[in-house]
Amino acid sequence: MEKPPFNPYIAIVIGVLSVSTAAVFVKLADAAPASIIANYRLLFAVLLMTPYVLLKNRHEFSKITQRDWLLASISGLFLALHFILWFESLNFTSVASSVVLVTLQPIFAFLGTYLFFKERFTVGAVLSMMIAITGSVVISWGDFQISGQAFYGDMLALLGAVMVTGYFLVGQHVRKRLSLMTYTFLVYGISSLTLILYNLLTQQPFVGYPSDHWVIFLALAIIPTFFGHTMFNWALKWVSTSTISMSIVFEPVGASILAYFILNETISWSQWLGGTIVILGLSLFIFSTSHKSKVKITHKVDT
Repeated sequence: MEKPPFNPYIAIVIGVLSVSTAAVFVKLADAAPASIIANYRLLFAVLLMTPYVLLKNRHEFSKITQRDWLLASISGLFLALHFILWFESLNFTSVASSVVLVTLQPIFAFLGTYLFFKERFTVGAVLSMMIAITGSVVISWGDFQISGQAFYGDMLALLGAVMVTGYFLVGQHVRKRLSLMTYTFLVYGISSLTLILYNLLTQQPFVGYPSDHWVIFLALAIIPTFFGHTMFNWALKWVSTSTISMSIVFEPVGASILAYFILNETISWSQWLGGTIVILGLSLFIFSTSHKSKVKITHKVDT
């Protein structure tokens, strides 16, 4: 195997730190609606990708069939809904709760493979799912005790995890036929157009935000997207998918630490306990399914 130019585990650490910034950036852009933040994150990402895709990958567009366009459009719709729901959840609940709950996506993905691809559950998978779900209940109950708004935010985060699962499951056929960069460009573009239409229909203002918000929009497009997921995809050449999945499980830890220092968010006992249980459950789940899953279990784009 080709020797990596530098240690791939360093790339994984950079990736985890990068994706951990997403929720904090969204919280800092508090003057902008969730759908606008999502819109500009994807739009700026597409604009940054355009020169490379047109120069290096434009020949792949001739391979895209009508069915591919349909599936990519549905996948892009799911991604847009994921970002709206997850970013909106951060208006009601803490970074710690929101990121932990949206990280449950691998479990929803495996449930999806069971329903649509007849993937069988192992005993270990079932037990680990029950552990992770127990952790999410602890977080949600603790937040409900604090306020109904926090509980509402938790439910939005869980719905966001469901939507990003749809994004992965629907788009996997197209992803197999195209390179990662072309597929990402295609779905991000469709998702961005969906969000533009949504914001027009809901009459959200596209301009008029503080100057620092535009920096945040661009930072969201660069740091968690390219320094995060690009690093993970690069490292996949030298490390296993399960290693990447396991590392991403620790995104809530990084996000919570950043939120503590940047946003002065404290972590309640229920978030500590529930988050620890969720991370334990997800770790056991990924370990028990990585060797047999037919469908690649991956994390949300983006965090």
